[in-house]
Amino acid sequence: MSTTSKKHQNFVTEPMGDKLVFELAGIGEALGNRLVENNYDKAYTVLGQFLLFKKDESLFKDWLKEICGANSKQQEDCYRCLKEWCDSFL
Repeated sequence: MSTTSKKHQNFVTEPMGDKLVFELAGIGEALGNRLVENNYDKAYTVLGQFLLFKKDESLFKDWLKEICGANSKQQEDCYRCLKEWCDSFL
């Protein structure tokens, strides 16, 4: 049985393109709106932050908590989603 959500699976199997931040695993409407308010409207802008942190799990999760109030599960889901996407496409 898979431990990743359908949202995660959909995200990591396709190129980034212009996906909205809401398409990231762990990011729902409330967190997504907070990210948009902070000018992170596209998934690639969150990916850019992830890469600026050199894919460091702790730094990225701390940033996500600070920027939009993500809880530990949401942080983990988003981190794993971006890490797996990078492993496949970069």
